Amino acid sequence: MTDAETDPGVDPVTLEILRNQLESVASEMGHVLIRGAYSPNIKERQDCSTALFDADGRMVAQAEHIPVHLGAMPDAVEVVLEKDPKPGDVFVVNDPFAGGTHLPDVTLVSPIAPDDEIVGYAVSRAHHADVGGSAPGSMPPGAREIYEEGLRLPAVRLVDGGEPNEAVRDLILANVRTPDEREADLRAQRAANARAEERVGELLDEHGDALLDAFDAVVDYSRERVESEIRALPDGTYRAADVLEGDGVTDGDIPVEVAVTVDGAAIDVDFAGTADQVDGNLNAPFSVAKSAVYFVVRAVTDPDIPPNHGCYEPVSISAPEGSLLDPRPPAAVVGGNVETSQRVADVTLAALAAAVPDAVPAGGQGTMNNLIIGDRGGEFTYYETIAGGFGGRPTKDGMDGVQVGMTNTLNTPVEALETAYPLRVERYALRPSSGGDGRHRGGLGIERTLTVEADATVSLLTERRRTAPRGLDGGEDGALGENLIDGEAVPAKASVDVAAGTTVSIRTPGGGGHGDPAERDTEARERDRRDGKVED
Repeated sequence: MTDAETDPGVDPVTLEILRNQLESVASEMGHVLIRGAYSPNIKERQDCSTALFDADGRMVAQAEHIPVHLGAMPDAVEVVLEKDPKPGDVFVVNDPFAGGTHLPDVTLVSPIAPDDEIVGYAVSRAHHADVGGSAPGSMPPGAREIYEEGLRLPAVRLVDGGEPNEAVRDLILANVRTPDEREADLRAQRAANARAEERVGELLDEHGDALLDAFDAVVDYSRERVESEIRALPDGTYRAADVLEGDGVTDGDIPVEVAVTVDGAAIDVDFAGTADQVDGNLNAPFSVAKSAVYFVVRAVTDPDIPPNHGCYEPVSISAPEGSLLDPRPPAAVVGGNVETSQRVADVTLAALAAAVPDAVPAGGQGTMNNLIIGDRGGEFTYYETIAGGFGGRPTKDGMDGVQVGMTNTLNTPVEALETAYPLRVERYALRPSSGGDGRHRGGLGIERTLTVEADATVSLLTERRRTAPRGLDGGEDGALGENLIDGEAVPAKASVDVAAGTTVSIRTPGGGGHGDPAERDTEARERDRRDGKVED
């Protein structure tokens, strides 16, 4: 029996009711943000996350949104707490070296104070399709400094004591290519945070101090459940290594190494041996590395454990200062959030495969396949992460054409994409034979081909174009991804100015297979052929 269950102030039934109510508030925040947003990246793809924190800055509930956002949110709240927040404030921050992840992820933090006393914080984080910088979409593949990546905001008051800070708003809008869209998306984030204060106020009216007691209780409950799951893992140190395929400035492999030590009810994750920070933009702020590790620990223990601060407490993480995973400013970092986070998740999962082989799949696509198309005049900016193959699992095949690892977004529907942008979808289909063979086949990648109907800049930040997603336990590797412009291959990381009529094709990697292919069931192979998953 846990401390939360024995605490006379929070009986188990009340705890479960309040936990679900808090998670419902976080989810409702997300619904408000998505419905109120203007940009397709938030409204259609749902590239955003929402959460509730207590007055001490501990996450107590989150919506099931984007892993790379959520695990890094506590750092943003910590920065805001240093600014002496007061009721009616709304802070905006995107600085990756002070609470952010990368510049396009804009975070709003609002004190929750229904009766003029701060009882917690509402937090929303959304990927804005442009925040300035040297290329449309604010993800320039060749960036060497963060200054090239867009407007950098330390934690500042967007709303001060209930009064909008028009100077900060005007500063933001003057430095982005699509200011009307940015203003609308920021309003949606403010509305989401305001809804949290409204709903928490109603819960306080209903439950009184029991709600505040529940903040402690849900954190304790999750921590104790995670500790129990970790105790069930075999003690030991487990190692893995992988590489990133160049940083957008140079083409050499960039090593990522990890040692995961399980010791009783604690896990220590050490990235000693990982490369020093690089010239290009694959540097990942330490908050991003932590976020990837938290995702993996949740995945290999029990994903049904309520995700909050308690899940993080048994996990310690370290990376050398000045390394790829803890860079010093003014390092460029925009690709670290989207691509390096994926590799951190990959190597941490690979290390733990030796400890919990029944809980870890073969390698997934290991990339977000970031595609940005926009014009330098600021008329439009399209951004998308494109799905691929999920690795074969110990008991079943991998999933086809899904987001893997540190992202959890949807695709932009063809109708919405063609309505919002001067783009035409020519092909959107699964890639036959892209999943690695095995007892359980890896999931298929996809192909997405667009015609650009206006002069534009195409930017690509992708991985797994020369190092394939790995098979596991004898399974074969998944297929490599490919990037094509007018049928010609282009590098994994590239920025190209194109004329109207140009086609852009992204062929995403498949997942690795799991287990010896000779052991694949005959009926499963026949089904693969019938379903077109393999080419004749």
